[in-house]
Amino acid sequence: QLQASGGGLVQAGGSLRLSCTTSGDIGSIIATAWFRQAPGKQRELVATITNSDISAYGDADSLKGRFTISRDGAKNTVYLGTTSLKPDDTAVYYCAADTEDRWWWGHGTLVTVSS
Repeated sequence: QLQASGGGLVQAGGSLRLSCTTSGDIGSIIATAWFRQAPGKQRELVATITNSDISAYGDADSLKGRFTISRDGAKNTVYLGTTSLKPDDTAVYYCAADTEDRWWWGHGTLVTVSS
């Protein structure tokens, strides 16, 4: 019910826009989040956005200023804009939706940043 897309191979310094589209009836979404998991590392929170468009970002200094989360309610889609990508940003990026009953997870999209 959640489909993440937009990943790919990009050179350091490049940009990508990831999309997370919700389909089917998963209930009322309270917030949507992007996480990422790099090889050999724990999954970390990148950003969240509520259904009122209030956004927040993960604590890691490496995220600050380079990632932007946004939402298009009419398209049931949440975006993660990324700029000035670094090799350390290489990871599988997952989106997840928080509803009243549970969290729903997508399969993830791979972002590979070459140096």
